[in-house]
Amino acid sequence: MIRRKVDIKRLTSLLKLFPVTAILGARQCGKTTLAHEFSADHYFDLENPGHMARMETPQLTLDPLSGLIVIDEIQRLPDLFPLLRHLVDTHGDQRYLILGSASRDLIRQSSESLAGRIGYYHLGGFMPCDVKEIDRLWLRGGFPKACLAENDEDAFAWLEQYIATFMERDIPQLGITIPARTLHRFWTMLSHYHGQILNYSELARSFGISDMTVRNYIELLNATFMVRTLQPWHANLSKRIVKRPKIYLRDSGIFHRFLTTTSRDQLLTHPKLGASWEGFALEVAAYALNRREEDLYFFRTHTGTELDLFWQERGKNWGVEFKYTDAPRRTRSMTAVIRDLDLAHLWVVYPGKDVYPLAEKITALPLSHISGEWAYPDGRGNVHSS
Repeated sequence: MIRRKVDIKRLTSLLKLFPVTAILGARQCGKTTLAHEFSADHYFDLENPGHMARMETPQLTLDPLSGLIVIDEIQRLPDLFPLLRHLVDTHGDQRYLILGSASRDLIRQSSESLAGRIGYYHLGGFMPCDVKEIDRLWLRGGFPKACLAENDEDAFAWLEQYIATFMERDIPQLGITIPARTLHRFWTMLSHYHGQILNYSELARSFGISDMTVRNYIELLNATFMVRTLQPWHANLSKRIVKRPKIYLRDSGIFHRFLTTTSRDQLLTHPKLGASWEGFALEVAAYALNRREEDLYFFRTHTGTELDLFWQERGKNWGVEFKYTDAPRRTRSMTAVIRDLDLAHLWVVYPGKDVYPLAEKITALPLSHISGEWAYPDGRGNVHSS
């Protein structure tokens, strides 16, 4: 078993701060395995009929307990949240670790009942700090059963079944009545927009549905951790700025499955190679930054100046470009974006091995050097890997 040391460290901090901690993430991303690292005093799996039966009288079941209580698949009983508020307010010796697979409704329901009492942790798949074979991780994606499969054929067979189960079982369980075949066609079409600016009208015309239906489908896939919509940064610049979001499939293995690209050789010759690298590296960088999704942006002007990832930290502006190339070089766009956004530093993340400066405030950074925490420049302008 691979111990996810960074995730354990982050969750340990949340468990100390809040009486209730929620791990949110896609099904089969490793939430249950991670929860077992914390040696719960009591464990309830709401997919277990026996455990579910005990929760028919939840107050009688939970009230006598003490210590760390894990409740898995919490989305099956959203009515528990008001009770959890009462329990943690009246039992100082209780701590809850709850696990769920649908973020939007869970966050809304839990935040209404547990305001100030709950901390959220979004868990994705494996990262380079967990699995050192980055090429395998990139091709197969971060879902443990795909990443650790015996071979690529087994990995993509599992991913195919995962996609089918997600659409045929998981979506209906969330109360959403979209035919599996319809969602599969839409998801396939969306994969061809991976790394591009979203054009809702174009998608709607291609699929023969309304703009609002497209938005609803994308929101569904975003809320269930299948896609990432990266919003544009709106700065007060005297430039025409792109104001529509970019779309990415979060897991590179699922993206490659939709492309029917199931080997490294196929990937390296595919027209979507650069977009695949960008999406994969973006998820790795976002994980290291450990910021809320709404705190991450991209930037693009209509004249061609662009930045793949932008955020603010420590009172400064920072940026990352993702390049699938052997040796990145400084470009005119990089110089312009540093000036336009007043960047403290710009990193160019690439698949090589060496860290080296491209110019003042610009550093080439291998993806393999990005670990659990983002490494900012020190006071002398040096950039260290973490």
